[in-house]
Amino acid sequence: MSPKEALGPLELDVLQYVGDHHPISVREVADYFAETTGRARTTLLTTMVRLRAKGFLIRKKVNGLQMYSPTLGKAEFLRGLIADFVDESLGGAVSPFMAYLSKSSLLTPAEARKIEQLLKRIEAREKERT
Repeated sequence: MSPKEALGPLELDVLQYVGDHHPISVREVADYFAETTGRARTTLLTTMVRLRAKGFLIRKKVNGLQMYSPTLGKAEFLRGLIADFVDESLGGAVSPFMAYLSKSSLLTPAEARKIEQLLKRIEAREKERT
């Protein structure tokens, strides 16, 4: 995740939304979350201020508006989240995560093919090392 701070569920949701729509103002974020979750603008402002203090968001003034963007790209952020989960929750072992995926209804055939391709790359890399 890189900036080493735990994130709550709302912080994760806000960070992902900002990541998909940046640069974005608090008003735009607040409007979206008011419509989809009923959250108040002040709650979103507080959340974005916290994310900025934790190092996940940057703020830049553009045409008189404070615009927010993530400090990490979405792929890098997600890699960090997964790495933190594997390290902290699974003690660094990837096999429990893979076992979960093998039984999960969330794994689509297309995603399974991507995993197969990744495994082939890992195997090729390991062969090069030996």
